[in-house]
Order: sequence, then structure tokens, then C-alpha cells
Amino acid sequence: MANNLDSNVTTADALTLLLHNQHALAAAIEEVTKWLSENGGETVAENAVGAIETIDRNAEAISDAIMRLRLL
Repeated sequence: MANNLDSNVTTADALTLLLHNQHALAAAIEEVTKWLSENGGETVAENAVGAIETIDRNAEAISDAIMRLRLL
């Protein structure tokens, strides 16, 4: 039983780090999107917003998985 718990904690820790990276990437994309919008790149900015929306949706699923692992 302890090995399964250790495995869950390790997996949750790794997912947490990936989630932090995902948030950092989203923030960077938001900055680039803002710059593009202000400098005539509206179409590219719209595409970037779509990417951010995908990151946000996936971040929710990753967060849920982390919580389930930590509760086991």
C-alpha cells in the first residue's frame, strides 16, 4: 500500500510541476498576444487566444487529476 501511495505522490508532484509550466507558458502567450493585438497582428492574436483557451481547459483537467491522486 505504501508503494502505491508513494507512486501517487510522485505522480502528483510531477503533474504539479507540469501544471506550473503550463501556467507560465499561458502567461507568456498572453503577453505576446497583447503585443500582437497592439501592433496589427489581430489574426495571430486570435489564434493565440485559442491556444490559451486550450491550455486553460487542460489545466483544469490536470488540477483535477492531481487532487484525485493526492486524496488516494
